[in-house]
Amino acid sequence: MARQPRGSRRPPAVPASAGGRGTSAGAAGRERPPIELWFEFASTYSYLAVWRAEALVRAAGLQLRWRPFLLGPIFQTQGWNDSPFNIYPVKGRYMWRDMERLCRAAGMPFRRPTQFPRSGLLAARVALLGAAEIWCPEFVRRVYQVNFAEDRDIADEAVIVALLDSMGLDGREICALSRSSENKDRLRQQTDAAMHLGIFGAPTFLVGGELFWGNDRLEHAVAWALRGAGPSAAAAE
Repeated sequence: MARQPRGSRRPPAVPASAGGRGTSAGAAGRERPPIELWFEFASTYSYLAVWRAEALVRAAGLQLRWRPFLLGPIFQTQGWNDSPFNIYPVKGRYMWRDMERLCRAAGMPFRRPTQFPRSGLLAARVALLGAAEIWCPEFVRRVYQVNFAEDRDIADEAVIVALLDSMGLDGREICALSRSSENKDRLRQQTDAAMHLGIFGAPTFLVGGELFWGNDRLEHAVAWALRGAGPSAAAAE
């Protein structure tokens, strides 16, 4: 396993008894929908979300599904050719200071990257390829740490290969498979699906047909799923 940078802390532990696939059943027998975590590797606040989401969701007895996508095409439909944090400097200055505070409070390592945003295309293809594999959550968290704690280029294939190798996987083979035409098409389709769902930023949590945008909406998404995310949940709001 790769050595963690100084001052880092592991994400919250995931209960060993939790997990599985499909929906969860509540006390009254109502099916509880899974929580889909839609994330983009260039997204700062997604770093916070992926750090804590798995433990929180599974501790609630729910299922978490990983949904990598690309924000670039979505931003382009809004007339942006860059991150809004770069387009609007005042907003960007606030975001970086906010990230420092939030990461410090969570005990997470953080270093402002010297390049922002970095391309998460390769990492997204790999995450999509392994979305149903047991190694996906750890891979996702490590990519974010490489970008936002170690200030290394996640667009560099050598960085991704080394990361996968450190997890006991065949990094070169996985990266090669991620570049297949089929997998590239799947990522394009997943990004199109995000636009169709109305997703405009990351992280976004999807519970049934309900969207929750932002790291600070994770608890709201969990509460919605626990109520069954049906008509009765909407009435309770």
